[in-house]
Amino acid sequence: MLPRVVLASTSPYRAERLATLDLPFEQARPDMDETPLPGETPFDLALRLARGKALSLTGSHPNCLIIGSDQTAADGQGNLLGKPGSVARAVDQLSRCSGNSLTFYSGVALAGPIEDAWVVTTEVIFRDLTRAEIDRYIEKESPLDCAGSFKVEALGITLFQSVRSDDPNALIGLPLISLANKLREAGYFLP
Repeated sequence: MLPRVVLASTSPYRAERLATLDLPFEQARPDMDETPLPGETPFDLALRLARGKALSLTGSHPNCLIIGSDQTAADGQGNLLGKPGSVARAVDQLSRCSGNSLTFYSGVALAGPIEDAWVVTTEVIFRDLTRAEIDRYIEKESPLDCAGSFKVEALGITLFQSVRSDDPNALIGLPLISLANKLREAGYFLP
């Protein structure tokens, strides 16, 4: 019998992505300090947070396969872009992103009977945005809980010139192609 799957996240976006695999799972809140370490790169931060979230639930969910995931975003100079939390910060982020590229690092980790971790990168190139477009977008989507201040799965797609990734799900927060491969290797039947 295969271990139960636990998503170490309360994110509705990650749960929605994982649900598309038609695999029963439960969600649990991980216990993880998400503060970046001094000098930590966005890649390393995404990987550390994904691992930490998965490992934080191994004691409370024994004999389960735990999936941890986290995402970071960085501008062309490597500066982290977090969740804006306010309209003013979202306006600032999108204004700085206008006409530029961002790199998103989507970390995934498995803990329990299988231990593994990896990062999928996605490059997003924004088109030149007017202040009116930014204001309309924020008003309609309220992306205050999303790194980079947009939701690619909705109207955020209108902000871009292009998106480059090996997995279109990675930008939403959970790279399903690589995760499905790992789950199949572990004996889960997908589809």
